[in-house]
Amino acid sequence: MFYARKPFLRSACLIAVSAASFAVLSSGIAQERNSRLELAAAVGQPTPPPVLNPRHPDTYVVQQGDTLWDIASMFLRDPWYWPEIWQINPQVENPHLIFPGDVLSLAYLDDGRPVVQVERGPQTVTASGGVERLSPRVRATPLEDAISTIPYETIASFLSRPRVIEKDQLDELPYIVAHREGLMGSAGRDIYARGTDAPVGSIYNVVELGPELVDPDNNDVLGYQGIYVGQGRVDRTGDPSTVRLIDNEREAVVGNYLIEEEDVNPINFVPRAPTQPVEGRIISVLAGVSLIGQYQVVVINRGTEAGLEPGHVLRVFQTGQTIRDEVGGGAFGQKVRLPDEPAGTMMVFRTSERISYALIMEATTAMVLLDTVRNP
Repeated sequence: MFYARKPFLRSACLIAVSAASFAVLSSGIAQERNSRLELAAAVGQPTPPPVLNPRHPDTYVVQQGDTLWDIASMFLRDPWYWPEIWQINPQVENPHLIFPGDVLSLAYLDDGRPVVQVERGPQTVTASGGVERLSPRVRATPLEDAISTIPYETIASFLSRPRVIEKDQLDELPYIVAHREGLMGSAGRDIYARGTDAPVGSIYNVVELGPELVDPDNNDVLGYQGIYVGQGRVDRTGDPSTVRLIDNEREAVVGNYLIEEEDVNPINFVPRAPTQPVEGRIISVLAGVSLIGQYQVVVINRGTEAGLEPGHVLRVFQTGQTIRDEVGGGAFGQKVRLPDEPAGTMMVFRTSERISYALIMEATTAMVLLDTVRNP
């Protein structure tokens, strides 16, 4: 589920867990890559190497503000093939992570395959973007300084604030049962809630249940739009508990749901294609717009059940219209469906069983609801 409750952890512990998870993920991706190469060799069909960007650099110094997607795009025509060329350097501390000041070098293996290697050089990136050489010393870099895969600020609010409520969550979520003395549900006021079991001081997001999210393939209701109302803090436990509203964008009303706020930290994952065929649809765009462009967050009707994981890249196709052939389609015009056309790419950054959040990374043309998503 998207909004599973988590106990409070120190940031350092979360960063360490994130780094460890990233290392395990990268190791698994490397194993998948090797398995594919071995299988291809066994059947006599060598896997072609990823296509390099014609304007690729031979070396690149990582800058503050870079993302892994940006760097992968410098070296590759299709950045989701990054795991195919990333050469793990066992002698480098945290070889799966890239930091500002690192030097990335393009090299070639004996079979001609390109690889990118990292050198933790004794240098640092200055405020003006240049590189300052430092005298030899032990380099101690906080893990949180590692570059993120995608622009983290574009998805941070979607991770900390609920935007989709899954259908199966409704029976478990706390809800507002009454206002104190009938007052308006605004910042500084108290409300009473049932179902909260968190200690005093816990923060909840208050959410209004919005329109249904329907799977266009089978008309199943997958969830609901979660409309952000505000935040509240548990001041007194019990059934009902007393929650003080500390922020609001609209009035909190009886029946609104409470979802415990998560402790969100930057997520590192590797852009890559799914290992099995995936086909789905865009069922919601979370910016309240009709045309979808770069760096907008969308919801698709596929999740872990379809094999999706954070980091998976999908291509978006503008769904072809169905028209009538008025030339060769007879008196009434035979119906003809036009081909789907590539419209951009997206990266999945959060999944549940049947739906996923994805960030539009590239947009070659405007996308709309119900456009198709497939393996790149």
